[in-house]
Amino acid sequence: MKTQKGCIHIYCGDGKGKTSAGMGLCIRAAGRGKRVLIYQFLKDNSTGEIRSLSHLPNVTRLNGPDNVKFSFQMTPAEREETIQHYRMLLKDLFARSTEYDLLFLDESVYAVASGLIAEEELISCLIHRPSHLEVILTGQNPSDTLLRHADYVSHICKIKHPFDRGQPSREGIEF
Repeated sequence: MKTQKGCIHIYCGDGKGKTSAGMGLCIRAAGRGKRVLIYQFLKDNSTGEIRSLSHLPNVTRLNGPDNVKFSFQMTPAEREETIQHYRMLLKDLFARSTEYDLLFLDESVYAVASGLIAEEELISCLIHRPSHLEVILTGQNPSDTLLRHADYVSHICKIKHPFDRGQPSREGIEF
């Protein structure tokens, strides 16, 4: 029986580590026997953390598309298709969440900020979620409205990053 009230976590900012922080909480929860559901918006199915988490009991990850574009790279038709897909997916994820203790929506904040997820739909899902459900949201530029619905907000700030020197992302470190 679930009696503890679930909270909403937001990891945001321009620094590296938002997804890593969310995945760390997923690992912690799974290690305590909690059931975890993960979806990564705007990412393909090849990240290193997903490869590791797929071996953990109590962790379920729903695959996204294999070919993913940044929102600014999408044609208008691709953008509209993505918006419709994410609208249905969001409803599905929260419908499935009754069977889980923790729902991680990686890059959902960015998907809202870029107009691919309607903020009011995400907030409605958060408000009407099962009371026990812990939810993690990550991404840049959450609105004040979204921040007001969160119980935890961690801002991860970039001070220095190899990207600034032109170094490309590295397998096992950035992805």
